[in-house]
Amino acid sequence: MSNEANIENSTQTNDLIIVMTKGIYDEVSSVGLTIANGALTSGKTVGLFLTSSAIDLVRKGGVDHTHVHPMESLKGLLDSFMERGGDVWACPPCTTARGYDEDSLIDGVVIHGASVIMERIGNGAATLTF
Repeated sequence: MSNEANIENSTQTNDLIIVMTKGIYDEVSSVGLTIANGALTSGKTVGLFLTSSAIDLVRKGGVDHTHVHPMESLKGLLDSFMERGGDVWACPPCTTARGYDEDSLIDGVVIHGASVIMERIGNGAATLTF
């Protein structure tokens, strides 16, 4: 059997969970959001689970002035992701540690524990971490 046949017969998932830990001052956030948008473009169902300083990506006003060149602005990347149906969850202990509640976060972000991603992973979702 050729390598091409092996690839075609492998189990593939259309579900992707990206765990992000880097905040508005780290270029890794731009990379993670760029890949998340690319996954949506390729037809994947994508969810972002934000922990640690990545919570600031969804704090109201948090990404308004951050731009890591040559990437698109964090605001543009995040807006595009959410407008195209990507899910965004914020870690409850991480939001609490920063004094944030749902009113502190941009519209569409849900404060939700790891159970939401564990269910999808248990159903075969692929994972990436940034």
